Amino acid sequence: MLTYDEVVGRSGLQAGGAWAMSRFVRQVEVRGRENLPSEGPLLVVANHPGLSDAIALFSAIPRPDLRVVAAANPLLSALPNTASRLFYVSGSGLKAVRAANRHLRGGGAVLTFPGGRIEPDPAVLPGAAEALERWSESLDLFARRTPELTVVPAVVSGVLSRRALHHPLTRLRRRPEDRRWLAAVLQAMVPALREGTVRVAFGKPLSPGGDSVSRAVVRESRRLIEAAGE
Repeated sequence: MLTYDEVVGRSGLQAGGAWAMSRFVRQVEVRGRENLPSEGPLLVVANHPGLSDAIALFSAIPRPDLRVVAAANPLLSALPNTASRLFYVSGSGLKAVRAANRHLRGGGAVLTFPGGRIEPDPAVLPGAAEALERWSESLDLFARRTPELTVVPAVVSGVLSRRALHHPLTRLRRRPEDRRWLAAVLQAMVPALREGTVRVAFGKPLSPGGDSVSRAVVRESRRLIEAAGE
């Protein structure tokens, strides 16, 4: 983790993500990267099925100005180069939203996970599409403050392996979301539990208009999730 953070400090989140993916994931497949504008305000809205989904997105988004809206976490705070590129959510989350909005109005790129928690992996678990209904509607706040904003939904799948999900140690946790989190940690620690391909799919670019951006993002994300499940 410290080496990853050193790479981020030298070369940015994309390089750090690529370095980490080469060590924690067997294979990565990215689709729809052409939907990401190379400049101008960009908001990437993604699901959150595990641990490696974030670094997969870092490696797939070719924007040196990328910043990330993230929940406060002691581990992230211990990684100074990564932490300097995060907008921490605490309390109502308005402070993070304001900071992200300032970055967007300056023409930067922001990655956010509106689910706010670990969600089912579309490739191996049911319920990924249903989890979209719990996404925060704060996306409309971004759209109202930055009219020229481009919003791109992203869905990551194949993050959790079936072998990790069914590992006996996951039974130490009762709640399904806690079991998924423990499975993700075990998979990161034990190479034998890694299998398959992590897939990152970027959807159609959306521009703020008359319709709710949050609803438009959910519709496009649902389409991506259904494709990932197939």
